[in-house]
Amino acid sequence: MAPSTPLLTVRGSEGLYMVNGPPHFTESALFPRESGKNCKVYTFSKDGTLFAWGNGEKINVINVTNKGLLHSFDLPKAVCLEFSPKNTILATWQPYTTSKDGTAGIPNLQLYDVKTGTCLKSFIQKKMQNWCPSWSEDESICARNVNNEVHFFENNNFNTIANKLHLQKINDFVLSPGPQPYKVAVYVPGSKGAPSFVRLYQYPNFDGPHAALANKSFFKADKVTMLWNKKATAVLVIASTDVDKTGASYYGEQTLHYIAANGESAVVQLPKNGPIYDVVWNSSSTEFCAVYGFMPAKATIFNLKCDPVFDFGTGPRNAAYYSPHGHILVLAGFGNLRGQMEVWDVKNYKLISKPVASDSTYFAWCPDGEHILTATCAPRLRVNNGYKIWHYTGSVLHKYDVPSNGELWQVSWQPFLDGIFPVKTITYQAVRSDVPSEEPKVATAYRPPALRNKPVTNSKLHEEEPPQNMKPQAGNDKPLSKTALKNQRKHEAKKAAKQEARNEKSPDLAPTPAPQSTPRNTVSQSTSGDPEIDKKIKNLKKKLKAIEQLKEQAAAGKQLEKNQVIFMCFMYACSHYHSSPFHYKQLFNQVGERINLRIILKTYGIYLVKYFYTETEKHRGRYDVDHDE
Repeated sequence: MAPSTPLLTVRGSEGLYMVNGPPHFTESALFPRESGKNCKVYTFSKDGTLFAWGNGEKINVINVTNKGLLHSFDLPKAVCLEFSPKNTILATWQPYTTSKDGTAGIPNLQLYDVKTGTCLKSFIQKKMQNWCPSWSEDESICARNVNNEVHFFENNNFNTIANKLHLQKINDFVLSPGPQPYKVAVYVPGSKGAPSFVRLYQYPNFDGPHAALANKSFFKADKVTMLWNKKATAVLVIASTDVDKTGASYYGEQTLHYIAANGESAVVQLPKNGPIYDVVWNSSSTEFCAVYGFMPAKATIFNLKCDPVFDFGTGPRNAAYYSPHGHILVLAGFGNLRGQMEVWDVKNYKLISKPVASDSTYFAWCPDGEHILTATCAPRLRVNNGYKIWHYTGSVLHKYDVPSNGELWQVSWQPFLDGIFPVKTITYQAVRSDVPSEEPKVATAYRPPALRNKPVTNSKLHEEEPPQNMKPQAGNDKPLSKTALKNQRKHEAKKAAKQEARNEKSPDLAPTPAPQSTPRNTVSQSTSGDPEIDKKIKNLKKKLKAIEQLKEQAAAGKQLEKNQVIFMCFMYACSHYHSSPFHYKQLFNQVGERINLRIILKTYGIYLVKYFYTETEKHRGRYDVDHDE
C-alpha cells in the first residue's frame, strides 16, 4: 500500500530522486538517488505503488512500498513508459528505425507482464503520438488504432483481435473511463466537401446503421480533442482549425461541442469571441469549465444543458484545474502570461486566494486536494528552473531553486486512487509558512520625463468584467442568450433616450434661462431638443465666426479674395439686416465690382431667399449698395 503522504519525483541535471511530501519536504529514503543526466523517462502506476524509470541502459521497475526491484529490461532507447490500470502490463516505446537497405524495422512497442517480466506482445508503432494502447479500468478490453481501424483485445490476450471498429479514415479514438458498459468516441476528419464527425459507440455494438449512440458533425475541424467525463455520460469535443480564414486569430479557430451518450448534442455558445484555451470536467461530471476569448480571457462554468452557471469575468488566464475532489477550481495564466492564479470555492463561488507563480510551465494538484505544485522546467525555460509547493490559500510551503548551471526537466506527484484522501473543509485564512514571502515585482509603464512628477491617471487598455452568477433567479426560466441580452440593452437605451427628450420638451421641467444681455452675432448655447435644429445652429455659429475673422482682416487692410467678400456680404445681410454700420461699397471696390444683393442671394443660398429677402427689402436704404443696376 502506498505511503500516506504523496511523494514528489524530480528529474533533472542533478539526477532522479524523490522528495517526501508535505509537511517534511526532505529527500526520501525509499528511492536511492539515480545520479547522472542519462535518465530520460519515469512513470508511476495508477495507484502509485509501482515506479519505473530508464537510466539510459535499462528500464527498472520497483515496488515503492518495500523498495524491492521487480524487473529490469534491456531497453536503452526507450523514451515512453506506461502501466496498465491494474498494474498487469508495462508498455514501453522507443523510436522506430529502419535498416539502411530499406527493409522494415523491428517492432518498437513492447508489452511486458509485470508479474513474470516476459514480453507478451510486440507491435510496430511508428508515431509517438497516441503510442500507448488504451485499457478499460478493469483491463477487460484494450484498444489500439491501426490503419484507420480500432482493434480491441480482451483480457490482455494480444494474439487475437476480439473486435474491430472500422470507419473510413479514423484519426483518433478515446475509450471511456469507469465501469461497464464501455463506450468509445471516434473522430473521422472530413474530406471532399464532407464534414468531420465524432461518433459514440458502446462496446461491442459497432455494426449496423443505427449502432452509434450519438453523432455530431462539423465542418471547421482539422483536429479535435475529446474529453469524457468521469461517469462516461458525455463527451466534450474541441474542434480546431489550423488557420482562421477570417484573420481574427493567429492560432486558428476553435469551437466547443457537447455530445451525450443518450444521443443529445449541442454547440456550446461562448459569449466572447476568440480561441478556446482550456476545457476541463469537474469530478462530479455535472459541470465543466471553459477558458476562452481574446485576452483578457473569460472563464465560465456550464451545466449539462450547456447553460452558463457562473461567469468568472475576464482576466489574464489560459488554463483551468479542478482539485481531485472537485470543490476547488484554479484559473491560471501560464506560458506567455505572468503566472497569476485565482483559487475559487466552486460551491459558494467565492475567491479564496490570488497568488502569483511567475514563469511557471507546469501545474499539478496534490492527490490530497490541499497542495499545489508549480514548476519552471527546461527546455521550455532554461533559466530560473525550480519548483514550489503551495497551499491553496496562497502560502508557499516549500521552494527549491536549481543551481544556475543546472536544469529541471520533470517533476510530478505520486498518484493515489480516488477516496484515499477525505474531503476537508475549505479555509480562507492563509496557512502559516516558514518560507519568506516574495512580493512579485510589478512592472510599471514607461512615463516620459515631463509626466513623472504629475499624478498618474488610471487608464486601462481593456475594461475588466467582474464575476457574475448566471443561475436563473426565481421566476426566470433560464438566463438570456447573447443576442437577447444585446437586444434588451438596445431597447432600454431607446426607452431612456425617449424619456430624456420628453423631459427636455416639457415646459415644467425645462430650466428657465436667466436674463442677460446677449451680444449681437451670438446664438444661445442652450439646445432646442431637436437634433436637426441644433445642427443648423452649430453651422450658423461657424459661419458667423468666419465673418468676424474676415471683418478683422479687412479692417487691417488685408486684400480679400472675391469669394470671401461675396460670402461675407451675404451672411452679414442675412443676420444683420436690422442694423448695419458696416459699408460694403468699400469692400466691393477692393475686388473692382459692384454686386447686386439678389445675385448674392441667388448664388449663395437660394434656399434662404424666401426667409431673408422680405426683411432685407424693408431696409434697402441701410445698405450702401446700388440695387438699380
